[in-house]
Amino acid sequence: MTLRGRCASLAVVSGILVSCVLCVWGVPASGAANAPVSSPRNMIIFIGDGCGFNHIAAADLYQYGVTGRQVYEGFPVRLGVTTYSTSGRAGYNRQRAWRNLDYLKEGATDSAAAATALACGVKTYNGAIGVVLPEGGTAPADVRPVENILERAEKQGKATGVVTSVELSHATPAGFVAHTAARGDYVEIARQMIARSACEVVMGCGHPLYGAGGVPRPEGELADAAYQFVGGKELWGQVVAGTAGADADGDGTPDPWALAQSRSDFERLCYVAPPKRLLGIPFSGTTLNQDRPGSALAGPYGVPRNQNVPTLAEMSRAALNTLSADPDGFVVMVEGGAIDWAAHGGQLGRMIEEVVDLNRAVEAASDWVSHHGGWDDTLLIVTADHETGCLTGPDSTEAGPWPELVSNGPGLPPSAVWHSGGHTNSLVPAFANGAGSELLARWAKRTDPRRGPYIDNTDIARAVFELLGS
Repeated sequence: MTLRGRCASLAVVSGILVSCVLCVWGVPASGAANAPVSSPRNMIIFIGDGCGFNHIAAADLYQYGVTGRQVYEGFPVRLGVTTYSTSGRAGYNRQRAWRNLDYLKEGATDSAAAATALACGVKTYNGAIGVVLPEGGTAPADVRPVENILERAEKQGKATGVVTSVELSHATPAGFVAHTAARGDYVEIARQMIARSACEVVMGCGHPLYGAGGVPRPEGELADAAYQFVGGKELWGQVVAGTAGADADGDGTPDPWALAQSRSDFERLCYVAPPKRLLGIPFSGTTLNQDRPGSALAGPYGVPRNQNVPTLAEMSRAALNTLSADPDGFVVMVEGGAIDWAAHGGQLGRMIEEVVDLNRAVEAASDWVSHHGGWDDTLLIVTADHETGCLTGPDSTEAGPWPELVSNGPGLPPSAVWHSGGHTNSLVPAFANGAGSELLARWAKRTDPRRGPYIDNTDIARAVFELLGS
């Protein structure tokens, strides 16, 4: 079997059927509220950018014809999550949220503020990457950096990393590594990630020699902007030469990155002895597959996919193989970033493809957990930064009711309606399994009339910080 086939077969997870106890959305009913919580050695956090409850349902219905079949939908902890930032609507009104779509569509967070909340445990303004603005302050002059969970993990001697299906210096991965007043400062963010951070793994698109959909850039188009997502032309030259990289282990010696670019590079790194540090930049300037050429409004897989880039599952497995070499464990964030891109464009077919890619990556990670110490050793969280597109079932109106998506059978996209081209304040889902997962359930003090118990996005970071210790 080829490496590609082995990666795919290992991603198949059995035992997806959910017991009757878990058929209702919520949290475990057993266990004392203040019982001791086990700290995991490893933590894997999946973020579906823009991925709401109905985005997952759409992929479910396409894959299986029914909902609830993803491996993470059977996790013991299942919650809703609020996502608001300091720039938008304050709080979440669980009654108004189900009465008028305008309430959901106004004043939503962006991915930068949401990533900062998930990584640092603080609310901040839209556009902020790992920083907060004190009351009365002015950005960027007065911003203050805030520690993120990867930095805390490095202090504990753990390996750390970020993986994404979009540009490596885009908002979500940036929020877990960098600190800057503006998310659009891609050059500075990439320099922090590649030249200054202590991460052992950074993976994402933004390859300067390739444009959207993995199409090679003509030499005449290789202006400075082509290199922005990798920190500029000079830093890219250092990456290719194998000299880029700061001291990651604290021994006073620079630790350069090993560079993976081709799909075969990523496939091989699923299994071979890993490098000390892995920088993975596939042959695509933007996303793995969402913006490939062809009709963006075609049904799922109606346009041939770019086979020259790895899948998110292959990237995840290569990252896990690299990070698990650290005996102290690791913390890694994996983003399905182009779910958001497809939802912004009302591209139901490509959105489904991107959620399916995320699903398969979670399956690969769950399979990895079962073969590397089990759930007593690893915490796995699947969540989102915000909802994009205000996706509902057909025949819905601005004032409701908002019916569920309608299945058209496996292999066909469900009937659904987009109500927005932007972000919303809808609750997003969170699923957790493994050591420490019950900590999230304890913080679910409020209940939504349709989504059940919910927490805030900052609670996810707070839980991880508590499990990491001081």
